[in-house]
Amino acid sequence: MEISGDRPKKEITYCVTGGSGYIGSWLVKSLLEKGYKVHATTRDPEKASKVLSFGNDHGGRLKVFKADMIEPGSYDAAVEGCDGVFHVAAHMEFGVYSRQNPDSYLKSDVHKLATAGTLNVLEACLKAKTVKRVVMTSSVSIITARDVGGKLKSTVVDESCLNSIDSILRARAHGWVYAASKIIADQTALKFVNEKGLDLVSIIPSTVGGPFLTPTVPASLQVLLSPFTGDRGLYPIITAVNSRLGCIPIVHIEDICDAHIFLMEEREAKGRYICSAHSCDLHQLTDFCNQQYSLPVKHKLSDEPEGWTPTTLSSERLKKLGFQFKHGMKKILKDTVDCSAELGLLSSTPPN
Repeated sequence: MEISGDRPKKEITYCVTGGSGYIGSWLVKSLLEKGYKVHATTRDPEKASKVLSFGNDHGGRLKVFKADMIEPGSYDAAVEGCDGVFHVAAHMEFGVYSRQNPDSYLKSDVHKLATAGTLNVLEACLKAKTVKRVVMTSSVSIITARDVGGKLKSTVVDESCLNSIDSILRARAHGWVYAASKIIADQTALKFVNEKGLDLVSIIPSTVGGPFLTPTVPASLQVLLSPFTGDRGLYPIITAVNSRLGCIPIVHIEDICDAHIFLMEEREAKGRYICSAHSCDLHQLTDFCNQQYSLPVKHKLSDEPEGWTPTTLSSERLKKLGFQFKHGMKKILKDTVDCSAELGLLSSTPPN
């Protein structure tokens, strides 16, 4: 697979689905700054125009398309003529259907987004005939350090440590709907490309932090900072991640976007790649933020259970391919705290 070859970047066009979201908007920005042409999709182009206003400074190389994941054929126009597609769009409403049973979820719009939505994007890529590779944004939700009984499988968690939809639906831990949708999207995409022969690489981001272009604080940052905001809806999600993985893995928004582009262009890329710059457990995270930024913890942290073993989410597969991270824990958390504080997140009153 050779996308660029000897062609100048200004002749290469990439499509970014979910172009007005946290990762999507920063990825659009990164691609434009590198000289590529970009087709960005969004459900609401008018609102997206404010998030993507930086595109006006790049010589008309950005085009915004309206697309809805559950509408058949919705992505055809945006993908037409593109050399590659970054499928970033996803449903980030953690609480929807969370208190209902699995049958309710399987009939929900969230489930449709995970199945029909994924297929709509991939089918558009096949129709276009110009798309050489799809880089799909997965989630750390598809990874686990523990078996069904809760026993630790490994202290080094890699791409082989896959979570199962059965485990998600059985446990129904906080945020289970989002986790289920990402697992189903991953399985749906894998089945499709195995049958159709489309070149697809999957990137598994850990919790993304850093600056943002969106008008509100992104969901991943709100989860990461929930120990300090007192958000009783999001705090159980970060504790569930800590329990399932044995750590809180984090990555800077610049690194995750650079990794997307790296995997699009690297001809040897194949399969799934974890993208995580640093792993720390919940106590280490809160201690660091308290010491560095004087952030008081607004939730009582429970002691780790007897026999608790910290783990590391491994990005060795990505690094062996040649990718290098630019930002470590201190930079990730500093940018997260600074940018979130500007919008008043850390001074807000905890929700009832």
